Amino acid sequence: MAQTAAPASVPSPVPDVAGAPPARRRSTPSVAAPGPRTARILSNVVLVVVGLCFLLPLGWIVLASLDPSATLAVGLPEAFTLENFTAVMTPEQTWVPLANAFLLSAGTGLITVVASVLAAYPLSRYRMRFNKPFLYAVLFGTCLPITAMMVPVYSLFVRLNLLDSLAGTTFFMAATSLPMAIWMTKNFMDSVPISLEEAAWTDGASAMTTLRTIVLPLMRPGIAVVFIFVFIQAWGNFFVPFVLLLTPEKQPAAVSIFAFFGQYGSVAYGQLAAYSMLYALPAVGLYVLVSRLSGGSFALAGAVKG
Repeated sequence: MAQTAAPASVPSPVPDVAGAPPARRRSTPSVAAPGPRTARILSNVVLVVVGLCFLLPLGWIVLASLDPSATLAVGLPEAFTLENFTAVMTPEQTWVPLANAFLLSAGTGLITVVASVLAAYPLSRYRMRFNKPFLYAVLFGTCLPITAMMVPVYSLFVRLNLLDSLAGTTFFMAATSLPMAIWMTKNFMDSVPISLEEAAWTDGASAMTTLRTIVLPLMRPGIAVVFIFVFIQAWGNFFVPFVLLLTPEKQPAAVSIFAFFGQYGSVAYGQLAAYSMLYALPAVGLYVLVSRLSGGSFALAGAVKG
């Protein structure tokens, strides 16, 4: 007669304390996360509020530039007119300061880009023991406030006879923009594969040749970003040209905009708004032009076959 297997005995839970039943685990109530629809609505509300905070000053500038009796209040003008633009579009008030601002900003951008490329190339391609200390020194240079340096810089410009000089001011503004430009250029240069340069070195190309013919063409969008960053910083710089440029004919637009603030707190709001729109057009146009010409990303497609 076959023996039937006894059912497997279920092990009884071991009591925590002798003679006491095991304690039941308490389930902690979980906090319900907001649903995707609620999160999307909240994010949209926050973005709308932030957008309105930016659009309100822009709306005031547009409306005030077309209002002959503009004030600080935002509202539709009683009559739209271009008198404010006609009043400010004069050579001594607009065109000469804009030309000076373009010379300062473009010169600062070109000098900074060239110097940052030459400084970032060895930091990106060679491993030297002073790479990290040098980068930390560059990072420290970005933290120095420009107001703390202007007193010794002014004394230096007086000794070197560079006061009221567009060239001297351009070189100083390029020097102040160089630390951040080196960091940005190095990060862009690190994304270019070094294997492309190694192939050129095998064929006998020098380091400067590979930099000019291989690295720079592949990082054109990065160079454009650095140039736009430096250009806009120099374009909106008020303090440095205000201190170092004394002649009104050499001052840029960022300093000449001070002329719309009269004595005893009187401000020509309509002309100030019209001048602000003209002042913003070159920077916006440069950004659109460079972004169209350079493309949206690095041109590495097909450069490395993996």
